[in-house]
Amino acid sequence: MPNTLFLRLSGPMQSWGERARWSVRDTAPEPTKSGVVGLLACALGLNADADLRVLSENVRIGIRCDRPGTRLMDYHTVGGGYDEPMLLMADGKPKYIPNTNPKLPHTEPTHRAYLCDASFFVAIQSDDETIARLAEAVQDPVWIFFLGRKSCPPSEPVFAGVGDFATLEDALRQNLPVADKPSILRAVLECKSTDQDAVRRRDEIDSISRRTFLPRYTRDISIELPIEKETA
Repeated sequence: MPNTLFLRLSGPMQSWGERARWSVRDTAPEPTKSGVVGLLACALGLNADADLRVLSENVRIGIRCDRPGTRLMDYHTVGGGYDEPMLLMADGKPKYIPNTNPKLPHTEPTHRAYLCDASFFVAIQSDDETIARLAEAVQDPVWIFFLGRKSCPPSEPVFAGVGDFATLEDALRQNLPVADKPSILRAVLECKSTDQDAVRRRDEIDSISRRTFLPRYTRDISIELPIEKETA
């Protein structure tokens, strides 16, 4: 039985916030675990914190960066100049610029980062039953998919097959693109904190409603691409 689900995450724009807070919305160089689990939750129709936490804890992910994309920083403003909607404060009241008469609505500048024309090959491992359920759901999702933000739809089907592999690294070495010259791809594997070169990240879902996340660990590897052989 397959223990690995493959996803292809490609699109004109993607954004995977790992440290996004307030007016600065960054993107990691590859999909975060919280983002991938969020996509799987869309497929299954899950939105309760407890369900998302269980799903996140029960899967391990590896990501191969087939096309890292180009980073773009976009400038936005929120509120200001509009009667509705207006920027609200924590107590739910409209936020105004201090000492203005008549009161002028506050304008909040924001900076949002995106990856343009990127493509990632994702391997998700879990028990056979979970992988079968996820594979079926990804091919017939309850809610529409997006790549980190709702403004970022995928440009091709997300489902990329299933398989049985001993490790995430073995899984990511399958279905490699062919290169015309020596080339190496970066890949990111979920790992244990005690593994060599483990890096601590904070993208394990704790509570989506409170936007809190738990630590997990990853390590980078390099995958050499096969060279396309010339034909006579």
